[in-house]
Amino acid sequence: MFVLGAISKKNYGALRRRIKLKAAMQVVTIGNRTDVPPREETREGNYFVSNYPPFSFWKPERVNEAVDALNRAPVRDTPLGVYVHIPFCRKRCHFCYFKVYTGKDSSEIESYLDAVRTELALYADKPVIGGRKPRFIYFGGGTPSYLSTKQLGGLVDEMKRLMPWNEAEEITFECEPGTLTEGKLEMLREIGVTRLSLGIESFDDGLLRSNGRAHVSKEIERAYTFARSVGFPQINIDLIAGMVGQTEENWRETVRRGVEIDPDSVTIYQMEVPFNTTISKEMRDQGLDVAPVADWQTKRAWADYGFSEYRKAGYTVTSAYTAVKDPAKAKFVYRNLLWAGADMLGLGVASFSHAGGTHYQNEHGWEGYIDRLGKGELPIYRALTPKPLERFVREFVLQMKLGNVERSYFLDKYAIDMNEQFATELGQLRDEGHLTFDDHGVRLSNQGILQVDRLLHRFFLPEHRNARYA
Repeated sequence: MFVLGAISKKNYGALRRRIKLKAAMQVVTIGNRTDVPPREETREGNYFVSNYPPFSFWKPERVNEAVDALNRAPVRDTPLGVYVHIPFCRKRCHFCYFKVYTGKDSSEIESYLDAVRTELALYADKPVIGGRKPRFIYFGGGTPSYLSTKQLGGLVDEMKRLMPWNEAEEITFECEPGTLTEGKLEMLREIGVTRLSLGIESFDDGLLRSNGRAHVSKEIERAYTFARSVGFPQINIDLIAGMVGQTEENWRETVRRGVEIDPDSVTIYQMEVPFNTTISKEMRDQGLDVAPVADWQTKRAWADYGFSEYRKAGYTVTSAYTAVKDPAKAKFVYRNLLWAGADMLGLGVASFSHAGGTHYQNEHGWEGYIDRLGKGELPIYRALTPKPLERFVREFVLQMKLGNVERSYFLDKYAIDMNEQFATELGQLRDEGHLTFDDHGVRLSNQGILQVDRLLHRFFLPEHRNARYA
């Protein structure tokens, strides 16, 4: 097992050899050819594409663009969503790259929640809101379920007063299983949560410990049973393929148990090692170039196995990361609206927003965020207003993650023919077996969807290629 702060280069090499041995046993099928292609080691850096243009192009000197966007009326028929970042955790996972804090006391948490309420109050008066009500609300983290019922109740009451939720189609709440009680789950249902997302990641206690997770498997079972009894419309579980120390055997067991509990939806992620994780820091400290996790071919094969088992159980795969039991009920509203250009107000430290055609991010430090709101000003740190072609590329690459992209959508919205704009790139990916395309649109193959984040960079405009993503 990889133990942060204690791994030696000798032990690291032994772990890599064990992982490579497992990887060598993975057979990958491409078209009608079966072989073992060259391995792609997992290295430090961002793999997952969550926005465009890349975050590294967002600049502090462009903050005035965000201010101007907030002071304009909204573009007609643009949906609105709200994201709330709750940055508190019992422990920091070794693979986590989000802004999180451990050990904050109740007074510090209250000061943070006061700042979030103030931030939303400032937004509520901006012209960009224009009387709109949110179509989705998303509580992410960190660990939103770390909050007490009293803290959560005070936050939600004020949010509903400032921006009523009566038009919200989806209210998502992320949870760490060990922080849940039956009483807290009942409150979450009472405040309107429609999609409860449990960060399970693995059912193996050894893996959970070595990757820095705070919960254990018995807490998963208890939390899931409570959640089912409360009656949430959608319970989602998160699983990660390729955690530190993972083997094919314990991955298959995690998938088996994940299918067995019968969630409404599942998200399966392939582990990456972004620059600000504990794992990446340990790698730099020890001069290591390759991360102590499975290579990308192995992770894709494991994710493929996971989705295939859910398909056998009657689920439908609806994106590169998700499978749902009933597509009519589990729609992932926040994802679908965001990937089609919705406005989203990101509340909280380091949160990302998109409003009035401009992307921007909040102050990424605790003091800066709290202090600026204490002065009655929005804590915007950096911004970027994409050009029309960049907005087109953004929606195209994000919708590629769904596995299907409609040509007519972009012709109607941007007057751009994606088949012409990306003729070379689409042709290359078709020849490689990753997709097909015609007058109706693009359809990714199974192998294409499993590695879509790696393929998306081909569609970046020249000035954004070969640049640091975040």
